[in-house]
Amino acid sequence: MAVRTADGGPEVHRGIASYCLLTGGKPADAETSNDSDFDRHVLASILAVGTMDGGLVAERVGLSSEDLTLLLEQYFPYVRIRAEELLLRFALNDSEEVAMLRDLLLAQRSSEGHTGRWLASMIARRAMEPNHLWEELGLRDRGELSRLLNRHFAPLAGRNTRNMRWKRFFYRTLCEDEGLVICTTPVCTQCKDFNLCFGDESGESRMAERRREALLQAAPS
Repeated sequence: MAVRTADGGPEVHRGIASYCLLTGGKPADAETSNDSDFDRHVLASILAVGTMDGGLVAERVGLSSEDLTLLLEQYFPYVRIRAEELLLRFALNDSEEVAMLRDLLLAQRSSEGHTGRWLASMIARRAMEPNHLWEELGLRDRGELSRLLNRHFAPLAGRNTRNMRWKRFFYRTLCEDEGLVICTTPVCTQCKDFNLCFGDESGESRMAERRREALLQAAPS
């Protein structure tokens, strides 16, 4: 899915170019007023950010090669992807952590069809990456992640009544559902790690950051 652009190498532009290849437009310009357009934007964003990390796209986004093929056929039927990427028949070998989070999301689905199932796998896999979850999904801001979760996993999203960071909330939920105690402080406001759970999650999206870096590199000194 990597595409070389005229104004830079594939390492810098791979994510944006991949999104453009899938949708025909730039992520910053995506129109997401209706749910179908929003789903398409989200899936393109996750696939695009997966290409930025290198390796097999299917593995980076938590899908088998069969599911990746089905997703592309349903949402991006006019896009040609390199045959060797799809013919590898990549089979998932999820860690226990990924599997637990995926199962939590699947159990809390609020939408029908394949899309919610794909998103559960993709979110669970991308949650293993180090940055904010909305960044690791290639989204433009945290608001898009909240919309995604409320649309496809409403029962789970509705439990985050205090606007906890989504990664922290997922793991807290997993522990609570297993009957485990994860916090030594009974009241969040008294906890020394409060900002880790509830701190600001604003920032520049990964694809916007790459675009800015490319412009800076191209600017005359």
